[in-house]
Parts: sequence; structure tokens; C-alpha cells
Amino acid sequence: MLISSPTSINCPPLKQLTFSRYDLLSLQSDILWKIERGVVRTVTWSEDGKPIILGFWGAGDLVGKPLTSLEPYQIECLTSVEVNLIPSSVWYQFIDAAISHIRLSEELLNIVHSRPVPSRLLQLLDWLARKFGREVEQGKLIELPLTHQTLSEAICTTRVTVTRLLKQFEEEGILKRHGRYLVLCQPVQKL
Repeated sequence: MLISSPTSINCPPLKQLTFSRYDLLSLQSDILWKIERGVVRTVTWSEDGKPIILGFWGAGDLVGKPLTSLEPYQIECLTSVEVNLIPSSVWYQFIDAAISHIRLSEELLNIVHSRPVPSRLLQLLDWLARKFGREVEQGKLIELPLTHQTLSEAICTTRVTVTRLLKQFEEEGILKRHGRYLVLCQPVQKL
């Protein structure tokens, strides 16, 4: 008797789609997106219209309307992205990815509430380096097109503060620029 693995039981072929940087993934209550390649961010807005970054998600992560109750809510591609559309009939096969989503959300929430702001920014850069970075000679290269505005939105501070702190971190040898990307030169210790 042949026993099928849980991932092959009644699993229709998944529909793979490609999106460009700045594209928005559609929000439907009955589908999740599994990221195969690239990076997206999830965003909502405060009452006064300021963006609130809910997370940065990459290969293996799940995103989608069913994972939030927030309105408004948006999934924006930060790079070109390949995703698989996951219908609700097979969500049970992606429990590990859903648990990972919760853990990553909690990690980012913890960073956002840390003090002071320099520590918050360093912790975010360290988190991004661990999640999306790759080893290079100088440290961990964060190959994401992160603007100062994106970083400031993620840690609830101003763009001017992020610009000043990044310059300070460069002067201290904590990070370097590699083209339009950042290299975290040393592991970050909690401040």
C-alpha cells in the first residue's frame, strides 16, 4: 500500500504569479500568497495617515488578507516577487509557515517598542540582515532597496533621524554602503 505525504493529498497545482517592484498583491479573504522569491512588506495606516509597517516577508513566508483583521491593509512588493496562490482548501498544509508569520511579527513588534531610537534602528538592521542578508567579506549584505523613509516607517521615527543615525553608524564602522544596499559589519548587541 502506498501512503501519500500530507503535501500531496488533494493538493491542486498551485498557481504561480510574478509581480514587479511596487506592485500590490491582491487581497482576498480566501487566498494566501506564499512567497517563492523576492520581498514584500505589509502596511496599514494610522488615523492621521502615517504608514505602519507590519512586516517584511521573503521566500517561504505567507502573506494575505486572512492573516490580518486590519483595515486598510496592503501588501507591497519591495523587489520583483514570485508567489504561489494558496487556496483555502490547502491552508492546513502551510501551518509551519503560518506559525513563522506569527513569530516574525512578534520579533518586529518587539523591535518597534525598544528604546532608544538608535537601538531600535540597529535591531531592525540586524533583523533584516539575519532574515534577508548574505555573508560578504565585510559582514552581512542586506540586498533590499531600503530607503531611509522605509526604515523610518518601520521603526516609527523620522526620515531625518534615520539618515543621521545611518551616517553615525557608518562613521562608527557598524555598517557600510555597498552601492544602494547596506552591509552590517558586525553582529548587533542589544543596547
